[in-house]
Amino acid sequence: MTAPNPLSDLLAEKGVLLADGATGTNLFAMGLEAGEAPELWNETHPGRIDKLHQDFVDAGADIILTNSFGGTRHRLKLHHAQDRVFELNRRAAEIARAVADRAPRKVIVAGSVGPTGELLLPLGALTYEDAVAAFAEQIEGLKAGGVDVAWIETMSSPEEIRAAAEAAAKVGVPYTYTGSFDTAGRTMMGLDPKDIHGVAADIGEGPVAVGANCGVGASDILSSLLDMTAADPDAVTIVKGNCGIPEYRGAEIHYSGTPPLMAEYARLARDAGAKIIGGCCGTSCEHLAAMRHALDDYTPRPRPTIEEIVDRIGPLRNKTASQGGGEPGRERRRRRG
Repeated sequence: MTAPNPLSDLLAEKGVLLADGATGTNLFAMGLEAGEAPELWNETHPGRIDKLHQDFVDAGADIILTNSFGGTRHRLKLHHAQDRVFELNRRAAEIARAVADRAPRKVIVAGSVGPTGELLLPLGALTYEDAVAAFAEQIEGLKAGGVDVAWIETMSSPEEIRAAAEAAAKVGVPYTYTGSFDTAGRTMMGLDPKDIHGVAADIGEGPVAVGANCGVGASDILSSLLDMTAADPDAVTIVKGNCGIPEYRGAEIHYSGTPPLMAEYARLARDAGAKIIGGCCGTSCEHLAAMRHALDDYTPRPRPTIEEIVDRIGPLRNKTASQGGGEPGRERRRRRG
């Protein structure tokens, strides 16, 4: 049984929580350049990171994610910042912590931990032990800055999820984890949504919550959610889907989701059993405010079918895992949101 922690306490109090929206796409709108490390903005533009967190809180978020998705040494070395892992992650957490602490209600600070970008043995050169060490280094910084929970996200490899979970347990921080089911209804490394619950259940005190984020579209992630909640109806399940579907317009990616569509996505997620509902790539504060309103005015409906989901928010982009086929559709493997 997981020991009490702020996230579990707030879940017990409120029943369903709203997580925040996109980090990456909102920072691009603030001036982040393609190829620039968002994590460096924790030092160079802390006011912009503060504003993003504040805007999400003002829109109704119960959980805000730190600007630390690419905060491992493996990601930061691409920007010659691999020797600054601790300080950049601590600063990311401190900025979010300050926003949460001045909020008029309880807001959870979740330390975003994304994939290293490296393949573990035998497919790549990264050993499991080195992955654990890299994640522990990051989570130490996040812990020092005041996070409530390590938020392991956008994962493809079960082994990498386990390494990050082991690092969180080693550092002494509760953890959640989510996979990105963007390849024929599975993760790129073949993990099926129904199997997400058991990936790291034996590590530390077990995860506070598990689920899905990113992927290819709102309908697809709700399909994954149905599989996850059917596999374990009692688990605390997270869904943090992209804002509609990504569409290329020239060289730029736009997301099809309107605030009303994302409001309906939030209702469907609740109907399908999610306890933590948020938005990923393309989700603005306006979208999040609509989701907040939808959840606050929620009237229970029957568990939806795939057909009802498609009818309400649009077609699936991928075939399901059982159908086979499909294609990867994540906006950026480098960056959540």
